[in-house]
Amino acid sequence: MIDGKLSLVLPAHNEEENISIVVSGALAVLPEVFSDFEVIVVDDGSKDRTPQIADELARQDSHVRVIHHPHNRGYGSALTSGFHAATGDFMMFMDSDRQFDIRDIKLLAPYVGNYDIVAGYRRQRSDALRRTLLGRTFNLLVQLVFRVKVRDIDCGFKIFRADLLRHLELQSPGALINAEIHAKANMQGATIMEVGVNHYPRLSGEQSGGSLRVVSRAFWELARLWWRLQSYRPPAGRKGRGPVGVLPVVASAIFFVLFIPAVLLVRKQGGSNGGL
Repeated sequence: MIDGKLSLVLPAHNEEENISIVVSGALAVLPEVFSDFEVIVVDDGSKDRTPQIADELARQDSHVRVIHHPHNRGYGSALTSGFHAATGDFMMFMDSDRQFDIRDIKLLAPYVGNYDIVAGYRRQRSDALRRTLLGRTFNLLVQLVFRVKVRDIDCGFKIFRADLLRHLELQSPGALINAEIHAKANMQGATIMEVGVNHYPRLSGEQSGGSLRVVSRAFWELARLWWRLQSYRPPAGRKGRGPVGVLPVVASAIFFVLFIPAVLLVRKQGGSNGGL
């Protein structure tokens, strides 16, 4: 049992068939791992019954809180809203599409408190080939541009020391939120432990993370993030490695622009909302 409060943030966009199952699972498992906890559902402008279901879950259990975005603002904005509302000593986020199992938190738990970030990585990704290729390519690009050594940057299953997240001043509204978190944490010299977790096929709902719109937006967000980080200053006493210079960024961008259209030609199949 970990002594401390966990804030679990669940970003949700049109997850009416999944959100009740995910929240119920969290309510059953989290008391076995943390001495206190809260579950924060962030309804990101859903058009289905996700808002009503989430509100009913909050009425049934005081551990559940709900934040509503009137309009869809993006994965990053949903996470940031949850982080701002969180009151825990530790913060975790997990995708709400049932591609992760909250019971795997027990795999991460032994490292909580010993590292600033305990990041899951998907042992075997249960997504379409197209989406998997996009994810691996984007992960490589982030490693090159931001000097971040994380094997699965967009894995939606991570636990953070809360005070670290509260000082990162996150701005990315979309799929680049994970890259921004790790880039800024890296610049602060944050410690990280990576742990393999299970990943499952999406059973209900529709994916959006591998769409051309999301991919294009992620690329431009990456360029803007790199530019913003040139003037980012970590808090006093926390100094790590910054992003690379302009030439590696240009070379990486050319590779990305040439490779992504080829990947997008791969037949579209199911996947999860969230990152790439």
